Amino acid sequence: MSSRHLHLNVNLLHSGVYASAWRLPDSDPRACFDAGHYVRVARIAERGKLDAIFLADTPAVTDRIDYRPFQSMEPTIVLATVAASTSHIGLIATASTTYNEPYNIARRFATLDLASGGRAGWNAVTTADAASSRNFGLPGVLEHKARYDRAKEFAEIVHALWDSWEDDAFVGDKATARFVDTSKVHPIAHRGPYYSVAGPLNVPRSPQGRPVTVQAGGSNDGRDLAAAQAEAVFTLAQTIDEGAAYARDLRTRAAAYSRSGESIVILPGLATVIGSTEAEAKRRQDELWELVPIEYSLARLASTLQIDPAQLELDKPLPDPLPLPANANHTMFQGTVNLARRGNLTVRQLLRALGGGVGHRIIVGTPEHIADDIEAWFRAGAADGFNLMPDVLPTGLEVFVDTVVPILQKRGLFRKDYSGSTLRDHFGLPRPPSRFATQVAAAASA
Repeated sequence: MSSRHLHLNVNLLHSGVYASAWRLPDSDPRACFDAGHYVRVARIAERGKLDAIFLADTPAVTDRIDYRPFQSMEPTIVLATVAASTSHIGLIATASTTYNEPYNIARRFATLDLASGGRAGWNAVTTADAASSRNFGLPGVLEHKARYDRAKEFAEIVHALWDSWEDDAFVGDKATARFVDTSKVHPIAHRGPYYSVAGPLNVPRSPQGRPVTVQAGGSNDGRDLAAAQAEAVFTLAQTIDEGAAYARDLRTRAAAYSRSGESIVILPGLATVIGSTEAEAKRRQDELWELVPIEYSLARLASTLQIDPAQLELDKPLPDPLPLPANANHTMFQGTVNLARRGNLTVRQLLRALGGGVGHRIIVGTPEHIADDIEAWFRAGAADGFNLMPDVLPTGLEVFVDTVVPILQKRGLFRKDYSGSTLRDHFGLPRPPSRFATQVAAAASA
């Protein structure tokens, strides 16, 4: 256990994880459209020596934008801006495997990786909402398994493209007029069920070899994709037992792909509401909850459950049964239903437990309370760290960095300074060699 070190990302959800965060007096309602806001939050995270910032993304209007800010700007462009104003913080962006092509994504993230000095990560998602499908000219959402089958092939192609340049392919020798050693730049010649990609990539390898591949999903297909391809995983778990069970399952699945499950960094989501006393933290939570319109909360819950909002009665439990929707977000659906059933909650109580639509676990308390909770999960093997979701940004992150991080550092759980400059360094992940260089070396020694 002593060799493990805690990992902390911040999920940069515009004004904060609460739908009402933008309404507080010190919040900027236009923050989600302001690249400077993302830079300010990233600098706070870097001051706290956090591993990375993470930007979610949906290529459509899927939330109730009449009530709250939303993920608006294209994340890799935002993170390129952030990269120019920071030096160490990792930069993880979401990009869909359903509404992109492998070559475009490989090139985009390789470029971000070079521009940031090796700090990029790609969160591969399959995207399950109908609005995104319509934006790309499709009549409906692809079936769940088909999305994940495509995603596996997509990720394999992206990784091959990132490997298509050997580390020493660039020469840049002025005297001999030799710019690139083309014998070390390889086509990938991929032909598969869904894609045909010749390669090579037109971008060389970065300081970390490949951008880090992240995956978020708790369905059976999602876990299988993570086991096969992911190096870090964003999860949803409400209890230590749930988190530990997920970790065991994922690491077992990874072994089936001849991978070490211990090398995958598992990061459940954690929303935080911090006060100098328990009473102060509760008051802050109450203020945020009371500013969330109930109409928004009901609409968000109904969307998660894929049912008509009219089926939800505030002072009664969720309808029973609730079948798992074929093409919904299985992770969020199951986490929400489990939370409601476990506590026998009414819809009103569930909405409050979810923070009006947060979905992930919420912890409310003093810095010591937050640190105790993080340590308990970490030591139980239920998490390698957390994808933090502060209640309000940037103030909630500032409080976490200034009060919780020093406690974790004093306990020897979290770094006091960065030991490297790349995202792989922060996560303790190895730098992968180019598969083509390995093949050439194996052939030469045969």
